[in-house]
Amino acid sequence: MEGVAAEPSASVSIINNLASFIQSGGVFMWVILFIWGVGIAIALERLRKLSSQDVDGPSFMNEIQRYILSNDIQGAIRVCSGSVSALAKVLKSGLKRANQSSEQVQNAIDATALEVIPKVELRLNYLGLIANISTLFGLLGTIQGLIQSFSAVAAADPAQKAELLALGISKAMNTTALGLFSAITIMMIHAFLVSKAEKITNEIDEFSVKLMDLLGTKKEASE
Repeated sequence: MEGVAAEPSASVSIINNLASFIQSGGVFMWVILFIWGVGIAIALERLRKLSSQDVDGPSFMNEIQRYILSNDIQGAIRVCSGSVSALAKVLKSGLKRANQSSEQVQNAIDATALEVIPKVELRLNYLGLIANISTLFGLLGTIQGLIQSFSAVAAADPAQKAELLALGISKAMNTTALGLFSAITIMMIHAFLVSKAEKITNEIDEFSVKLMDLLGTKKEASE
């Protein structure tokens, strides 16, 4: 029973300490929290979108290749239609023109790639900006806190100066700590999402070329 009773008490203590930490940092703490919240919201939306746009490229291409080698272009198109990934959309546009010239197939692939790749990379640059802004607001809050501390110390009783200065600097450092926490978390998420987006775009480039080569080889064999 004691252990059960201790858990809520520990949770309440953590919440109270967190609230005190944020409140003591001043208005810039709320600004940083708002910016961090915006960054997390963008990150979650991008993670959901990129997860739906991603696919196991080699396995997907192997399946497409089997249909093409079996002279079943429509089957390959159906496989692409069954996926919402960016790679599937690009390959599908090329497969729809499989019976046309290589230049027309390439144009269709390029046009679709130019359409889907910006959607893959959408808003990722905002995360890097948010990380930088969080750090700068943290430093700005620290400077404001130090200015207020030294102003208070200048007018304080000599016996209280050391105490007031230590308290003021402690409060000023809170904004730096929160700003760095916000920046570090957003930068880590940004790096992960950028690597995921690069994987998608690299697979589009790689397997588009392989599709062109496969269709060209197939045409030469049929002639």
